[in-house]
Amino acid sequence: MLHSNSRTASQQAYEEIRDRILNGEITGGTKVVEEKLATETGFSRTPIREALRQLTNEGLIVNKKVVQPSEKDLRNLFQMRILLEGFAAKTAATYLPEQDLETLANCIKVGREGTPEEIMEANELFHQIIVNSSGNSHMIETIDRMKSIIYLFRKTVVLYKRPQLIDEHEEIYKAISQQDTEQAKELMEKHLQADLDFCLHILNVSRN
Repeated sequence: MLHSNSRTASQQAYEEIRDRILNGEITGGTKVVEEKLATETGFSRTPIREALRQLTNEGLIVNKKVVQPSEKDLRNLFQMRILLEGFAAKTAATYLPEQDLETLANCIKVGREGTPEEIMEANELFHQIIVNSSGNSHMIETIDRMKSIIYLFRKTVVLYKRPQLIDEHEEIYKAISQQDTEQAKELMEKHLQADLDFCLHILNVSRN
C-alpha cells in the first residue's frame, strides 16, 4: 500500500488505525499486535508503534487492547469538554487578537461553503483557537488527549449535517468579538451539548 508524503508516516498510521477503531472495524477488546497492523496497513513497525503510543495516550487502547467507549464514557468525556471549552470561550471573549478573530470568521465561511473535509478542518481550527486562547497548558493538553473522541463527534456532526452547527459557531464568534464573556461561555456550552445529543442519537441509530 502506498501512502502520501503530505503527513508523516506515524500520523497517517495513527489516523488509519484510529478510524478503524472508531468505525468499528477493529472492535473493542481486540488485542493490538504491531506486526499484524503493519502487514494490514503497509506501514513499517516504527510508525505503527508511534501511532499506538498516541492512541494509548488518548485512551483508545488500554493494556494493548482496543477500548470501545460506552455511551457513559462519551457523556463523561464530553461533559469535561463542555466545562473546559465553556471556560475557554469566556477567556477568548476577554481578549482575542484580531488575527484570531479573522480566522474564526473564515472558519465560519468555510463551514458554509467548503467540502466535508474542509468543514472538518475548519471546525477543528475554530475550537482549537478558542481553547488555545486560555493560555492554560493543562487545559490544552487535556483537550488534546481527548482528540480521538472529539474527532468521532466532529466527523458525525459534519457528515450527517447537524442542523444549526455553523449558525452556532457564528453566534459564538459574535459573542467573542463583542467581548460578551458570559454569552460566549453559555453559547459554547449549549453548542457542545447539542453536538453530544446529536451524535449519541446518530450512533445509537447506527448500532440498532
